[in-house]
Amino acid sequence: MSSRSEERVLESTRAADWLRDAILDGTREAGSRLIERDLATEFGVSRVPVRDALKLLEAEGLVELRPRTWAIVREFTPNDLADLDEVRQVLEPMAFRLAAERHRRDGLDRLRAALEDEQESARTANSRVSRRAAADFHEIVVELADNKLLGELMNGIRSRMRWALAQHDDLQHIAEEHVALYEAIRDRDGDRASALAYAHVDSSRRERIAHAEALRTGTVPVVRAD
Repeated sequence: MSSRSEERVLESTRAADWLRDAILDGTREAGSRLIERDLATEFGVSRVPVRDALKLLEAEGLVELRPRTWAIVREFTPNDLADLDEVRQVLEPMAFRLAAERHRRDGLDRLRAALEDEQESARTANSRVSRRAAADFHEIVVELADNKLLGELMNGIRSRMRWALAQHDDLQHIAEEHVALYEAIRDRDGDRASALAYAHVDSSRRERIAHAEALRTGTVPVVRAD
C-alpha cells in the first residue's frame, strides 16, 4: 500500500472515530444531516475520507446514506432495539459464561479497571464517561471469552450496542449490575455469569424504555455529559 493510500485510510479511520463518538455521545442527534462538505471542513480533511467514513458508519448501522453527498444519523425504532435485545440475550450469556471459564489475570484486571471507571463516573453523575466505561466493560468480556467467531459476531453489533447502552440515565443501577457480573466472572462461575447476563439485557431494556419515557414527558434528571 502506498503512503498516500495509507494516509487516506488513516484519515478515514480518524473521521469515522470522530463521527462515531459524536453520534454515540449524542452530539449528533438522530435525524440530523451529515453533509460531506461541512464535515470535511470541520475535521480538516478532504471529502474523500469523510465519504469513506460515512460508508463505514452505514455498515455499522449508525447512519443512512442519501443520494449525492450527505447522510443522516439513523434513528433507531422500537423494533430495531427489540431485535438487538433478542440477539444480545443469545450472545451475551455465552460471552459472560466463557469469560468466567477462560479469563486470565491480566484480562480480569482490565475488566476491573473499566468497572472502577464506571462506578466512579456513575457516583459523580458523569454520564458520558460512565456510559463509555459500561460499553468497554461489555467489550472486554467478549475479549475474555476467547472465541473468535463470537468476537466477530459481537463486533458486528458493537456500535449499535454502544448506542443502546447509552439510552438510560440510571448510571448507578447499571454499574451495580456490572459489579455482580464481574464477581461471577472473577469466581469462575459460568452458570451465574450467564444467568446474570441474560437478566442484565432485560434490565437494560427496561432502563432504556424508562429513559425514553422520561425524555418524552420532560421528567428526565439532568446529568453531566463530560
